[in-house]
Amino acid sequence: MEVFVRNLPEQSTEKQARQIFKPLLAELNINIFHCHKPRGKGFAKITISHDDVQKGRTFLDLHGQHKPGREGFKSVKRKIFHMGQPVNCSQSHNRPDEFVLKSLEKEKAEGRTTKQRNRTPISNSRGTKLRRVYDFSFIQCGIMDYAGNDLSFVAHHQEFAAGSLTFGRRSVLIVLNPQIPGLPVRQIEVPYHSVESLIVGKSTNPYITFSLAEAPRFFENMPDAETSLVDQLGELDLQPHQKKPNPPQRRRMTAINPSHQVIASTCLCYRFKVNSTDVLAILTLKRLPSYPDLVRWDVWQMSQDAFPVQMTRLNLALGSASDRVFSFETKFQLQKLVQNGYLPPYKVEELTQVIKATFSNVEQSTLAAAVRRLTFQIPFPGPGTEGSDISLSTLRKQLIENYDTILHEKAYSNDIVQQYEQLASIHKATVTPAGIYLYGPEPEMKNRVLRKYSAFSNHFLQVTFSDEDAEPVRYDRTASLQHIYHGRFKRVLESTITVAGRPYEFLGFSHSSLRAQTCWFMAPFTWSGELRYARAVIKDLGDFSAIRSPAKCAARIGQAFSQAFSSVDIPREAFRHLPEVERLDERGIRRTFSDGVGTCSMSILRKVWETYAQSRALKPTVCQIRYAGAKGMISLDDRLDGDALCLRPSMIKFEANSRQIEICGAGFKALPMYLNRQLIKILEDLGVPGQAFLDLQADAVEQLRFTTENPINAGYYLQRNIIGKAARLPWLIRKLWYIGMSFSDDSFLRDTLELGVLIQLRELKYRSRIYVENGFTVYGIMDETGYLEEGQIYCSVKNEKTGLVLTGRVVVTRCPALHPGDVQYADAVDVPQGSPLRAVHNCVVFSQKGKRDLPSQLSGGDLDGDLYNIIWDDTLMPTRLAEPADYLTATPIDIGGEVTRSNITDFFIQFMENDQLGRIATLHQTLADQKPQGVFDPDCIQLAELHSTAVDFSKTGIPVDLSKLPRASKVRPDFQAPGPRVLIGDHITMEEWQAPPGDDSDDEEDEIEGTTPGIQYYESHKVLGRLYRAIDEHDFFAEIQRRSRVARQSQRISLAAKVWAYVRVKTALIQYEHHLGFARDVREGYEDNMIDTMLENSAHPTHFVSEVEVFVGALLGKNGAQTKRQREFSTSMKEKHDRDVSYTVQCILQGEEEDTSKGEALERSIACLDVAVHETRARKRFGRLVSFTWVAAAVCLKEVEKFIGA
Repeated sequence: MEVFVRNLPEQSTEKQARQIFKPLLAELNINIFHCHKPRGKGFAKITISHDDVQKGRTFLDLHGQHKPGREGFKSVKRKIFHMGQPVNCSQSHNRPDEFVLKSLEKEKAEGRTTKQRNRTPISNSRGTKLRRVYDFSFIQCGIMDYAGNDLSFVAHHQEFAAGSLTFGRRSVLIVLNPQIPGLPVRQIEVPYHSVESLIVGKSTNPYITFSLAEAPRFFENMPDAETSLVDQLGELDLQPHQKKPNPPQRRRMTAINPSHQVIASTCLCYRFKVNSTDVLAILTLKRLPSYPDLVRWDVWQMSQDAFPVQMTRLNLALGSASDRVFSFETKFQLQKLVQNGYLPPYKVEELTQVIKATFSNVEQSTLAAAVRRLTFQIPFPGPGTEGSDISLSTLRKQLIENYDTILHEKAYSNDIVQQYEQLASIHKATVTPAGIYLYGPEPEMKNRVLRKYSAFSNHFLQVTFSDEDAEPVRYDRTASLQHIYHGRFKRVLESTITVAGRPYEFLGFSHSSLRAQTCWFMAPFTWSGELRYARAVIKDLGDFSAIRSPAKCAARIGQAFSQAFSSVDIPREAFRHLPEVERLDERGIRRTFSDGVGTCSMSILRKVWETYAQSRALKPTVCQIRYAGAKGMISLDDRLDGDALCLRPSMIKFEANSRQIEICGAGFKALPMYLNRQLIKILEDLGVPGQAFLDLQADAVEQLRFTTENPINAGYYLQRNIIGKAARLPWLIRKLWYIGMSFSDDSFLRDTLELGVLIQLRELKYRSRIYVENGFTVYGIMDETGYLEEGQIYCSVKNEKTGLVLTGRVVVTRCPALHPGDVQYADAVDVPQGSPLRAVHNCVVFSQKGKRDLPSQLSGGDLDGDLYNIIWDDTLMPTRLAEPADYLTATPIDIGGEVTRSNITDFFIQFMENDQLGRIATLHQTLADQKPQGVFDPDCIQLAELHSTAVDFSKTGIPVDLSKLPRASKVRPDFQAPGPRVLIGDHITMEEWQAPPGDDSDDEEDEIEGTTPGIQYYESHKVLGRLYRAIDEHDFFAEIQRRSRVARQSQRISLAAKVWAYVRVKTALIQYEHHLGFARDVREGYEDNMIDTMLENSAHPTHFVSEVEVFVGALLGKNGAQTKRQREFSTSMKEKHDRDVSYTVQCILQGEEEDTSKGEALERSIACLDVAVHETRARKRFGRLVSFTWVAAAVCLKEVEKFIGA
């Protein structure tokens, strides 16, 4: 049943409404209910489960108003008041939301009341509820430093503002009361995962000090006048039928106030003076789960020069130093030490003097690398760190040691970029609401600009805009983000980022980097005798003057920033024009069948192979290219003679003079086909039985389980998923088994397999990413011969050993698919012998005949590089099809004049602010589950169109009209719930249960007043819910760990020591000791690169990802599957680590450049294994790194195998 509540203050929140009714309902033993109070409205709805309807009637009998008006309220038996005014309750005339009822049923079925959800009772040893709220009298912000060896706090900002600390389950909320009446209340949110240490003083020194790894989030309540103004402005854009949105109650800020802004990103210690009587009570919180460790420590305050004064002195010191004393790279690393919070400015200034005195006339690249390594080595100031650990003498000693080591390693890290012509060493910056952080340099694939100005790569800066946790700034309906986007971020884009004295200004971005909220900045440099600025670089790319749309202009400029594996020079006379293949459909709409695709001759393709594919056995016949102002696909046409590159008008986007083909991708092989949730839902509603998906998923889970049964399976699993390939890990696992050893006897190798399996299991459970054996993913091109009829395709796939030409009926689709018509049938046919189509492979060839081209029917696809999914699995064939969507092509916004840099940066901001793809997709998923018609429901059809608009936003500049988003139930299907956290420490562990974000497990624990209420979930009976519940990750993970323990016997000797013993038995007479020094250098270089990768792929400079994540090549999702950004980070992280490992293996096999013992690969590998096994050491902050042991072991065992065979 549903109870309707009237006469609540419009300003009251859902939390407050819940607090009113919770004790009243609990008296009647109603412990599970749902409360919905819309913001800015004076009513609420209470939903009670079917089982409690009788109790609900009793509630209404006691508190309900059965007659209207004042007289009716007088007759209420037990009246309810809130904020001094009467609250009216009555039975609602509407039916309760069925999905809210389902969520209540789910909660009851799981046997959890709200309190039972908490894993630990919120009480102390005496059984009384613990206090969560503590008052403070003033706040300070600064850093931790040392007076001699004594830990001290240095305040760089303070306010005598009283307020409160509220300790919730996942974060602490700090509220600062206004010092002057009428000023807004300010708030600071500190997530517990960002707390490095929490120090509580004694009663004589009653301070609580948070040392953070990332800047907190700052808010202030919006005054009523501003809220009213936002409300009125919002109404200006509304159509008569549209509902007025509720204005946000607070706004996100960049700091506590303007004076705090200067230090908000680098001073990450917050100190509060509390009542002396509260100290002991605060200490009792440390017994609760998920809380940061509380340490009892007296930290006294010391004074230093103001932070801006220190920064000014440091900047002068760096600015006055010539490039001979400090190169840009060295200055960058020194500035990074301050900007990322490793050291205070005064200490870095002192360090610059030490460097000048110690390192004169040295190799600057080595010095820069030595300073960079300090970021790995500087410990976090706190109770566990001695002052001497970060003293100037210690830093000097560490620098000298770093320099000598790197010099001995031949500047190892630079060799990676020197080895690969397509890579450039790029410095990076991340802009957050609080500050700017520096990273790198890191190897990046070159684009056209970097290729042209390769001698000036350090004048280009890759800049990412994100929140403090490295994720995009998230949409928050309760908080205005205007100050972040149009204040903070816009100022950075309009001005410059000064790094090591160089002013970097905005340059541009590619299409993919726009979605990643990343762009390029550049600093001026001298080119051909003149100073070159960003404007001149853009002008040289081509003529964009005729483009009047900022989004379209940015996209065209962005073609030059697309990463390309290589470039190939072709003669000007090779370029030819091809006509478009167009046809009018029955509605008179012109359809382009050749949109984005051209052809090339064998001669041109051979030039590409020589540059790009020389190490591959199979040569691609389709390539995704950039050429001058053109972009799209080219395919081999073996009828063309000589050098011929044939492009169509749809490929040519602007005029440019470049005559190089840049290769962005190619059809080396058919990619695997994976289902996802959107596609599964469409196929289900098109008649595919749910059991088909359950069977595919069960097979995938069984394969994962099978993986862990024995080493042979494990090795093949790692090989199939390209885990540890560069380190020869799959071969190593099998080799160990052949010589009577098991990888499961080593915790790191065990964790490597378990982490790989767990990540894939979570991809199955939380994304339904299910492998389809009878399917693949390929580029699409057009039939240039005209042989294929309407509805036919030609699809030939090849690898090094076999080939396949599909025939028969197949399903064709592409991602993202939301509309039911995004899935279509096609007839796969073979072509005659001698047909030019026989020369192309690893692609799908679409017909040029018919009323409408098939690619455009599949989520609005074209042929400029889109990937298509082909499925010929009989169990996945739909029993019906839907008409494909046919959305009108939006006309890009025309500003009526030439596009300026400011127009483009405005669009960049607009895109960050209004990119709604994820939100729309999630809402579509929810409604498709809740609506009886599924994806055919009008609301889902509407969302599919809005999703198409959101996809095109990057090219049209037209954002999604959020007022058109259909309403959904306040509860969600269970398959959208987050999963338990997985922790990586000495071994991998999974939490038993994690409260979902926003879960209102106890009203007193709600961290933030007025934020998004807790999400409740119901049990979905559609196929996605069944797939989700079919996987119990706790049981699965416990099973593989149990199996590992059973297989592993108690070992006195480590697996590495066993491998060493085996090697020495087989090579007893081999002398290798003269290579031990070389082996130490190789390990040093490998581990430094490992640490660099661990840091560069973390959410914040002072955090790092685990060694096993780097080794596997995948970041672990916090609460389920990986986020999109984690997947992107994982890809680049894997590429870098694979390059590092390949280089390490090459060093072991080939030795140093001047090494005369080229043939002593066996001896070098034995030396490396000896060093890895016997010379163990722990790195500050990172502990003992162990993966080098297994890189060396794989090389050594392979060389031993050759030696024995010889």
